[in-house]
Amino acid sequence: MLIWALFIAFILICLALDLGVFNKNDHVIKSKEAGIWTAVWFTLAMAFSGIIYWLFNAEMVDNPTGISANTAVLKYITGYLIELSLSIDNVFVIAVIFSSFAIPPKYQHRVLFWGILGAIIFRALMIVFGVALINKFEWIIYVFGAFLLYTAYTMFKSDNDEYDPQDSKIYKYIKKLFPVTNRIEGHAFFLLENGKNAATPLFLALIVIELTDILFALDSIPAILAITADPFIVFTSNIFAILGLRSMYFLISRMIQKFRFINYSLVVILAFVGLKMIFSHMIEVPEWLSLAVIVVSLVSGILASIYIKQDENPENHTPEAEELP
Repeated sequence: MLIWALFIAFILICLALDLGVFNKNDHVIKSKEAGIWTAVWFTLAMAFSGIIYWLFNAEMVDNPTGISANTAVLKYITGYLIELSLSIDNVFVIAVIFSSFAIPPKYQHRVLFWGILGAIIFRALMIVFGVALINKFEWIIYVFGAFLLYTAYTMFKSDNDEYDPQDSKIYKYIKKLFPVTNRIEGHAFFLLENGKNAATPLFLALIVIELTDILFALDSIPAILAITADPFIVFTSNIFAILGLRSMYFLISRMIQKFRFINYSLVVILAFVGLKMIFSHMIEVPEWLSLAVIVVSLVSGILASIYIKQDENPENHTPEAEELP
């Protein structure tokens, strides 16, 4: 419990420094700043793999699955990369939510900060229940595997451009609970209007992001449980991926159109993990192979997005259009 307490204290200190020091004043997060923070969080996550090795080698943390220190490191890195890759899809949805509610760029970091804090709490609860289910009912792993395959199929067939947060049931339900205002004054989540506290677009965006993250966690938690059922590895890899989500959002949200093939990478990853869960009692997949599939899938999607030219619609590409200033 001491190790868990120290890790949670470290995360709380990082969050306090984030909002209280580095982002005390609301400002637009530029690509350079986002890139630096993305590198910082990635470096911290990779450095923590050394702590994972030390903890498991010195037997300072519970090891219910009986894995070696080397295996623990591989499972941690694989789990972290799975969570990080699945977070990319979350970035696209967050961008749509901010656009739909017209959230000014300078306030987006604060909304994401509180969204991430809530996500940590909800995911911790889901991890505890997920690990408990797998340990008590071994057959549940087949259910998780089938769910991931279904998610991969729906992701392959879906069109993210059709998503409109203000048409969602979540948004309509929130409007029934709170008076709503379209005014934005600073980073306030509530404003006094007609003698009542009314929810601003910032609060609406926060709640929608929070609830959609829970939906995303229904995919990501089973995905990492396919790698390991060790609660400490699942929790730490998941949290580091979530903490890096904000800076990754500001880094790649401006380049969403350039990553048009990344969804196919996520489909491959989810399908692979789902099949791994279903056949877990028949085929033992080495940790290095799982890691390789994730890395190759992501790199392939990124390279395809960069080097495969997007077909232009000839109807919209006319000589007259080229002459326009």
